[in-house]
Amino acid sequence: MKIYRVGLLGFGFIGKVHAYGHRNIPLFYDQQEFGSVITGVCTSRPATARQAAARLGGVRPVDDYRSLIDDPAIDIIDICTPNDCHAAAVLAAMAAGKHIYCDKPLCATPAEARRIEAALPSYCGIAQMTLQNRFFPSTLRAKELIDAGEIGDILEFRASYLHGGSADPHAPFKWKLAAGTAADLGSHILDLMHHLLGDFTELSAVTHIAYPFRPMAGDPSRLVPVTAEDNMLVTLQLPNGAGGTISASKIATGAEDEVSFEIYGSKGALKLQPMNFDKLFFYSTAAPASPLGGKRGWTAIDCGQRYPEPAGFPTPKAAIGWLRGHLHCLYTFLESVHRRQALGPDLRQGLYLQYLLEKIRESAASGKRVKL
Repeated sequence: MKIYRVGLLGFGFIGKVHAYGHRNIPLFYDQQEFGSVITGVCTSRPATARQAAARLGGVRPVDDYRSLIDDPAIDIIDICTPNDCHAAAVLAAMAAGKHIYCDKPLCATPAEARRIEAALPSYCGIAQMTLQNRFFPSTLRAKELIDAGEIGDILEFRASYLHGGSADPHAPFKWKLAAGTAADLGSHILDLMHHLLGDFTELSAVTHIAYPFRPMAGDPSRLVPVTAEDNMLVTLQLPNGAGGTISASKIATGAEDEVSFEIYGSKGALKLQPMNFDKLFFYSTAAPASPLGGKRGWTAIDCGQRYPEPAGFPTPKAAIGWLRGHLHCLYTFLESVHRRQALGPDLRQGLYLQYLLEKIRESAASGKRVKL
């Protein structure tokens, strides 16, 4: 078995998610061709790096990401740092020829995106964005049905990714709030709908800041100004003229982690309901409508954990959870590295999402529709 050695940059929430994936993929996928092991971890301070290394066990702690990128023994750089730290690590890893697994978004500014795009022609590794919502059986099946023409030409669509944590005016100001909801949640739902529907031709967007000031994390007596959006609502058009909406919000009171979509076509339709990746709902006009309604109606497809082999654990019938999409996203990346062929969303998709995010900001600021 080929074991790829991983340098993990960041060990906050998403760093632990990626570490979980590297450690547990051997249990979920019955194959002996390739695997991964974390051999180094980087955080911003020596003390936290040592704590992360202790939790991971047998891992080298560093507080400078270049120590891992420059290490010839490391094959993969796994980037789990805050958004504004991504670009420097991505560019350094590209220059070193490392394979890259990067959490979304790819970078924080248009200038950073241009630097990454300029480096692509000379990059010799395999890279993938962490966009796990593509990698549930329900969303994989949706892609298959659309590509097979089962719902016909797209007529309209709507999709959303909703959280409710920032609806509370006393929610503390943290780096994710500073990054904005469009980059944090919007990138996910934009990618999923682009993956399912293809390129967009134009968009218009509105964004909103619910509270202009929030208490500082660690010192709630101090208020800090909020400059990044709490939600976004985007109207987009496809090349065939069909339109739809994509929204993302952290002020949707009562929402948990709610990804949903509705896609309506000339021959059928698809729905994914919030907090229910287990089932994909499919409607086909080919089903007979008579007598008395015949067999026409919405079918709940039991996607569950029905991944193709070599996946199999725990069981196809078991309810699926959020981490399982991350596992299959990471497994797809490792298979891409092993086959030397990109099978998932690569850096160019990361750049396209950055482009969409910039156009959303442009439209929201100008109040005008923009061409893509």
